[in-house]
Amino acid sequence: MNQNKRMIVAVDGYSSTGKSTLARDIARYFRIKYIDSGAMYRAITLYALREGLYDRANATINEKALRKALEHLTLDFELDTDSGQQAILLNGEDVEREIRQMEVSQWVSSVSQYRFIREKLVEKQRAFARTDSLVMDGRDIGTVVFPQADVKIFMTASLEVRTQRRFKELQEKGQHVSLEEVRHNVAERDRIDQNRSESPLRKAPDAEVIDNSHLSRQEQLQQAIDMIVKKMGDHPLLAP
Repeated sequence: MNQNKRMIVAVDGYSSTGKSTLARDIARYFRIKYIDSGAMYRAITLYALREGLYDRANATINEKALRKALEHLTLDFELDTDSGQQAILLNGEDVEREIRQMEVSQWVSSVSQYRFIREKLVEKQRAFARTDSLVMDGRDIGTVVFPQADVKIFMTASLEVRTQRRFKELQEKGQHVSLEEVRHNVAERDRIDQNRSESPLRKAPDAEVIDNSHLSRQEQLQQAIDMIVKKMGDHPLLAP
């Protein structure tokens, strides 16, 4: 058990496996803070694209300019009490909708592989856990950000299922893309995430796997709850 009575739950996995949905549901169930680390990388990607710091043709960034910007750039999360949804604020601006656009999805894995970006965001992510219990989702939470997390969950699903989910999500947001474009984007993100030199996507040895290819939202949450209760049954947060 965490000696300071906090509980850290890490949710890692492939893109479009519903990591954020599960992490939000876990946070709501146990009444702890939720942090979407992927949104932080998407926000940095959006900033780089907006400011012309990312060269799409060569898939490179203006490292000197972005390093300088990161020293003053702010990232915060804001909860909409009416909808219950969380939004990320980039320098005080709500960019939740913008970071979910296909263009950001296309370049986020490329931008996220830079060491100085990952180091800066890992620093910010760890700061969120200094005073509160939380659940955080991403690709390196249980391996790099919180290697000593109390509970580690690794999410997976088939490529076809993930493609269909992402395609449906984009359609519902009014974005016009083909199924093949989405399939390529999901597969390419897998390739980059697993093969980057900095914090590659991999399952932590002590992580529990949830394959939600054919699970409902409630079924995957129940699996996660069972895992957490089994591992942390004597934690104060789990007391009746």
